[in-house]
Amino acid sequence: MSRRAGVAFLAAVLAPVVAVAAPRGREPQPDPRGVSPLPSYVQRVAPALLGLSVRAAEGSVSARRLGARRFGAAVLFDPRGYAVTVSYLLLDAVGVEARMRDGRRVPARVAGMDLDTGLGLIQLQGAGPFPAAALAPSQEVGPGARTATVGVDEDNDLIHTGGMVTAVRRFAAFWEYMLDRAFIVSPALPGSWGGSALVDEAGGVIGIVSLRLGEAPHANLAIPAEKFLPVKDELVASGRVTSRPPRPWIGLYTVSFGGAVYVDGVNEAGPAAGAGFRRGDQIVRVDGVSVNSQEEFYERMWRRRAGDTIEVGVRRADGERVISVRSIDRHRLYRASE
Repeated sequence: MSRRAGVAFLAAVLAPVVAVAAPRGREPQPDPRGVSPLPSYVQRVAPALLGLSVRAAEGSVSARRLGARRFGAAVLFDPRGYAVTVSYLLLDAVGVEARMRDGRRVPARVAGMDLDTGLGLIQLQGAGPFPAAALAPSQEVGPGARTATVGVDEDNDLIHTGGMVTAVRRFAAFWEYMLDRAFIVSPALPGSWGGSALVDEAGGVIGIVSLRLGEAPHANLAIPAEKFLPVKDELVASGRVTSRPPRPWIGLYTVSFGGAVYVDGVNEAGPAAGAGFRRGDQIVRVDGVSVNSQEEFYERMWRRRAGDTIEVGVRRADGERVISVRSIDRHRLYRASE
């Protein structure tokens, strides 16, 4: 082999070794200033969160209980600007303004309400499309499921806390409201921000936070997404759920303890207001059937239809009597805006 050929041969053999041994440039490192400190499941829902400022009609019944100026959260689920929140924020609303994560203030309208589940719908009036969160099935969520609660405060700061579902149970409240399946989540989101998102570990919205429960350390009550997913299109199209008959409502406030249920007051806009109930009356029967708790009271009453006359048996110190109340469809009091 000639000297020139030998040099060429050695160059060909050694070239890969030299190439491999050549020092590499440093891998580019992400700028820590551009890395979000938020968990990924919070990042996924955050763009779809809204702060809601609601102005209710002065002098309305809901304003006397909840105030005429209200603040809460909502979760965008549709690029057309539809967002879900809790219905009590929207009762008697005459003005709604939403604040987006980028600080924009966008006027909104009340687009629908489902008072049976306690959910409400708004629609942004600005130009879309808008960021939308993913709504996730919630039927399989049970105690021990890891979650995060994500909302915004009145300064438009994102607030969130990690936690878990500590219980899944029936929940009844004094204003003729009951969920057959509700999430109890601990710890509670700091503050009291109805309409915040309850998300799973993938960032899917599995519930809407409604109430803060108990004494400190508080828990949150969340309405499962399963109560919203099957009816959201009806709410968008009609402003209410049309696939089930309206429940009878009489506007009676009650408390349940000691194996009995008692009258605690009346809604001034409801039929019970002039029917003759007294605070402290023990409710013992509905349509002739004995009841011993709020749950039983509601279950018996909701077997009827809106417009039916409900026979409520009450016990007082001087004996028992039956009070007849013609029920109404409560949605007629709180119509969604046109």
